[in-house]
Amino acid sequence: MDTQTAPPPATEATIPRVLATEAALALIETLRAQHGPLLFHQSGGCCDGSSPMCYAQGDYIVGDRDVRMGEIGGAPFYMSPSQFAYWQHTQLIIDVVPGRGGMFSLENGRDVRFLTRSRLFADDELDRLAPTREGADG
Repeated sequence: MDTQTAPPPATEATIPRVLATEAALALIETLRAQHGPLLFHQSGGCCDGSSPMCYAQGDYIVGDRDVRMGEIGGAPFYMSPSQFAYWQHTQLIIDVVPGRGGMFSLENGRDVRFLTRSRLFADDELDRLAPTREGADG
């Protein structure tokens, strides 16, 4: 007898762990046109609060244990393992609001900033969450 769990039926969509609003996707495209391929890392506080930070790929070294949550607008999105332990049952929704971007984030100086909104996953979504993995792509 096979004891492996069957994958969810094809009619059940995988639930992304991170999403972006239309405003965020538009800003990502603008930044990509100017800086090339991008990546995001959810800041853990300190200098830039808890804002998602946007970098040109190659300008930020992703840690071997950083968790790749998914992608938004074609850019991979990471967070530290300690943050993931806290946020693993939460969907992140990346938005854009008026304000100053993080000191090192590419939107800085545009009078807008990325903002992380969130919602808890419903119990019936937990078995359909998109997979994560550790470390940088590649």
